Amino acid sequence: MKAWDWAKSINSSEIEDEYYCKTRDVFHGRLSTMVAVLVNSGKIPENDAYMLAAIAGEIGNNSFDHNVGNWTDDAGVFFGYALSAASQKNHLTIVLADRGRGVLETLKRVKPELSNDEDALFVAFNEKISGRAPEPRGNGLKFVKENIKGTEKHLLFVSGNGKIEINEVTNITREAERIQGCYTVITI
Repeated sequence: MKAWDWAKSINSSEIEDEYYCKTRDVFHGRLSTMVAVLVNSGKIPENDAYMLAAIAGEIGNNSFDHNVGNWTDDAGVFFGYALSAASQKNHLTIVLADRGRGVLETLKRVKPELSNDEDALFVAFNEKISGRAPEPRGNGLKFVKENIKGTEKHLLFVSGNGKIEINEVTNITREAERIQGCYTVITI
């Protein structure tokens, strides 16, 4: 809830240091710590721990890559995770958020015909496209989708007022509340 509140607030607001990664190196350090915690806990299979770190890393890195020089106020990423034993299964939740430009504004630079957040999310998760054109990039969110769908993992990703959920199926809808940048919840 802290990440959602931060992402949707109109004015900059403080977040606790334990969740705030102002720079990429802080984010990578905390991501590495998460992997170590998950692997050492024995509650999440090691392959899943590394794959979840790759997925979270892709999303967090996008926040830095696509907002350099364009942050609306607070540069950086909210990054938190919690591992708990829910009933008989272990449960992991990873949350990321940023106060950047969002997917639509990023992709409109290379695909100006995009007119809404839902279409931008469809393109981002299905087409080889990058807001950093002409760099030959644009596979990151396709990688995320391919490693979530058909598994026990679930992804909720909100940008602007577009929302994509990926698990057994992919569903794109419109959120009532608009956020400034991006908000992501990954669960297993």
